[in-house]
Amino acid sequence: QMHLVQSGGGLVQSGGSLRLSCVASGRAFDTYSVSWFRQVPGKERVQVSCISSSDATEYYADSVEGRFTTSRDDAKNTAYLQMSSLRPDGTAVYYCAAVYGLCLINARDYKNWGRGTKVTVSS
Repeated sequence: QMHLVQSGGGLVQSGGSLRLSCVASGRAFDTYSVSWFRQVPGKERVQVSCISSSDATEYYADSVEGRFTTSRDDAKNTAYLQMSSLRPDGTAVYYCAAVYGLCLINARDYKNWGRGTKVTVSS
């Protein structure tokens, strides 16, 4: 089991930027792919990005492509989500999640989750 601790988030104006961090405890962080999901009330969690364990390949949802960047520092057991040009539709609770091996799309395939951090984008 991997414990994930999130930080970052908060309130930002439309067009602004935020960076989320996700620190993992446990062994072999470099063998886990890390995804970021977001969720709004009444909706399922939706993946916005993933960075793979093998070669740090990055994947993005179309809705955030070109505006969000995910990265990882395996020496620090940490993954990041840099969010730029934020829009009001980016308001959500953001979760990091880790899965052994390659990136997966569905939230149900992830067993290791952070507690979530709220991001609010004002217009």
